[in-house]
Amino acid sequence: MSAAREYGLDDYEWPRPPEGGWTADDLDRLPNLPPHTELIDGSLVFVSPQTRFHLRTIRLLEYALLSQAPDAYDVDREFSVKLDRRNRPEPDVLVYRADADTGPHQTWHHSDAVVLAIEVVSEDSVERDREVKPRKYAAAGIPYFWRVEESKGLPVVYTYELDRSTNTYTITGIHHDRLKLTVPFPLTIELTAINRRPPVAPPSEYPDPQA
Repeated sequence: MSAAREYGLDDYEWPRPPEGGWTADDLDRLPNLPPHTELIDGSLVFVSPQTRFHLRTIRLLEYALLSQAPDAYDVDREFSVKLDRRNRPEPDVLVYRADADTGPHQTWHHSDAVVLAIEVVSEDSVERDREVKPRKYAAAGIPYFWRVEESKGLPVVYTYELDRSTNTYTITGIHHDRLKLTVPFPLTIELTAINRRPPVAPPSEYPDPQA
């Protein structure tokens, strides 16, 4: 029995790559792609379902970065970055220059606008997150990269900074329990808070848009 038949995909029309592979712009045109499809070296990469650790780590980092980032920066989760014609990965969390926001219909950021890319390692993405993506992010000139691994249910964050003389990353720290940095801006993240609910203001504290 084929894998396609086993999963009920006998009639599914798999995308057939053109000669030379897909391009970054093709991701906006190809129909019926699964959510969060990435492009690596001209090939489509599909992701497996998220684990609770993966989802909650992304949530923790997104809220922490949003609450501490200066106005010159903004934060997105699971939003793709065009590195070049054949590579358009989707970092789990990224920090980018706020002036790179082109509006509600934007589908990707250019690597020139990205300040920090973060990958939370999953079972199906170990090689990509530890080797392939860091190499490509560095080559594209993204100044900072974090790789997040799971240890006893908690995130461990490996931080890297770009060496512009070689366009490769140099590790700057391995962070357990608490992440405290001065770059790309001063920030502190309590990694043990992964399962706490992020603070959200009650409706009475939001400004009235009609006021």
